[in-house]
Amino acid sequence: MNSDPPRSSPAARGRLRGERTVVNRQRQVPVRPASLRAFLERASRLVFSAGAGVTVCLVSDREIARWNRRYRGKPGPTDVLSFPMAEARRASNRIRLPGDSAASLERGDIAISPAAARRNARALGRGLDRELRVLILHGLLHLAGYDHETDRGQMERREMLLRRRLGIG
Repeated sequence: MNSDPPRSSPAARGRLRGERTVVNRQRQVPVRPASLRAFLERASRLVFSAGAGVTVCLVSDREIARWNRRYRGKPGPTDVLSFPMAEARRASNRIRLPGDSAASLERGDIAISPAAARRNARALGRGLDRELRVLILHGLLHLAGYDHETDRGQMERREMLLRRRLGIG
């Protein structure tokens, strides 16, 4: 498997501006990408403008553990990682293209380990589909700039509000 973050994947590179997509790059846990994509569409409209592009990449524990170590310096797998495109642009000093606007900006990519999500779901007494949706929403909020490690509860409050609106509260 590729050890680059999901924005380097062929699916992410080929994404149309403003497109929201779910790519399943793991085989361990059966998932329904079409159902998750429909949820991604709804959740994205609540978090961003209509044109914000996001890719959700479902990956193995092994792959997400590599990224967790590489990008966060933490060992082992995690459930979700977010890769904001704005940070990638700043890092590469890319010039903003004509037609790029807040409405059409590619927000970034979210990597989720369905195996970790399944462990979470079992521990929390809820279904895998609901847990995957919670993780998608959590990743979207990170792409929007929220950081629960530093924001004194702002992200958590926003997430709880949106969970209720999306029926995953």
